[in-house]
Order: sequence, then C-alpha cells, then structure tokens
Amino acid sequence: MDFIKTFILGIVEGISEWLPISSTGHMILVNEFMNTKTGFLTEDLFLYGIQLGAILAIVTLYFHKLNPFAPSKSKEERLDTWQMWFKVAVACVPAAVLGLLLNDFMENFENPWVISATLILYGIAFLFIERKEKTAGISSMKDMTYKTAIYIGLFQVLSIIPGTSRSGATILGAMLLGCSREISAEFSFFLAIPVMVGVSLLKLVTNDYVMTGTEWGLLALGMVVAYVVSMAAVKFLVDYVKRHDFKVFGWYRIVLGLIVILYFSIF
Repeated sequence: MDFIKTFILGIVEGISEWLPISSTGHMILVNEFMNTKTGFLTEDLFLYGIQLGAILAIVTLYFHKLNPFAPSKSKEERLDTWQMWFKVAVACVPAAVLGLLLNDFMENFENPWVISATLILYGIAFLFIERKEKTAGISSMKDMTYKTAIYIGLFQVLSIIPGTSRSGATILGAMLLGCSREISAEFSFFLAIPVMVGVSLLKLVTNDYVMTGTEWGLLALGMVVAYVVSMAAVKFLVDYVKRHDFKVFGWYRIVLGLIVILYFSIF
C-alpha cells in the first residue's frame, strides 16, 4: 500500500512542483485524503527528498541552456549563461536568509485552513494580473536586470507560507515586474535548482530519521516518478504559456481552496 501511495505522491509532486498550484499544499492534502497521517510518507525526509527527482527534470530539459561550458556555445553565449546564473544567485539570497530564519516557524502553519486561504488568495492574484492584455518589457534573460532578479527573489520568500507555491509566487512576482509569461516560468524553473536542492539536502542532512531498506526503496520510487512526471509537466507549462494566460490556474486554486474548506468543515 505504501508503494501505491508513493507512486501517487510522486505524480502529485511532479505536476504541482512546476505548475503554480502549490506542491507542498497538494502533498499535505493528498496525504490527508489517503489517510496517511503518520509514517515515512509524511516525513520531511520523504517529502523534500522526492523534490530532487523533480529538480533533475529541469536539469535534463535545460542542460544546454544552463551549461556555461557547452562547446557549441560562442563566447558571448557563455557570458550570457554566466550572467543568467549570477541573476539566479542574486534572486536566491532573500530565500537563503529569510527562508532559513522562518522555515521552522512557518511549519506551524501547515494546516488545511492556511493552505486553503493561500490557494484562494494567490488564485485571485493570478486572475487580477491577467485581467487585461499587457506588453512585457522583459522578454529574455538578457533583458532582466539584477534589481528585477532580487525582487523576484523577494517574492519567492512568500512561498514559505504553506499553500502559496514557490513557482506561483515567483511567476506572479516576475509578471508584476514586467516579465513575459515565458520568461517568468523559465526563471522560476532555474531558481528552483539551488533553492530546492539546498532545502532538500538540508532536510536530509539535519534529519535524524533512520531509514529502513524499504523506505529507501520508497524514496527512490518517489524520486523516479517525480522525475518522469516533471518532464511532462514542464513541457506542458512551457507550451501552454506560449498560447494562454494563467487564469485557468487562478480558477483552479480558488476552486480547490473552497473544496478544502468545505471538506475539512464537514469531516
């Protein structure tokens, strides 16, 4: 039964990590609906561990773009890649500082009521920002300034509130700052690499939970499923935002938030 639940959680992680709908919120809610209230599948060691599988999908899909040492790149293209990484590094500073300071405190708010509230709030925010057509001033990574990058990083800090969505906060912030939908999504993907790897490794290193052989198998399965599903989810989102806006995700968040409130009010 745990392997079936792991497979489901891997799918949920792979989809919700990259779409602006809150992976942590979905993982908590799915565990609740599967009546998984205790055990390895509720441990940070598992929930953050399988995120590494999702991150590997980004590295795989964007390896050439992320690699400043690619032989096929010109000197100018390599410089552009390094500058992109510097912008990512700058944007990670707020999360590295404030995230570490507030992480343990914010864990106290991992409950259905906070998750439903943030789902609805950011859903409304997406509908608000997409209410009318606008011309994006930043349509490439070269156009993005370091000032814009660090502002996006400040939006990323909001994701420590359960149910917010790291990708949701960064995409929303980037769009508010004048980035196109495509660049907002792409920069959000790249920001996830150092942030999620750092958080996942921190949870793995500082956790005193002793894993059994079966639990290692569950973690490996979750990572593989999250990796495969993430590949599909990222490709879907990149293709989707080329032709559509984010309103559908805003409505999804609002409806899900209301369902969560209704469910936990009854049960």
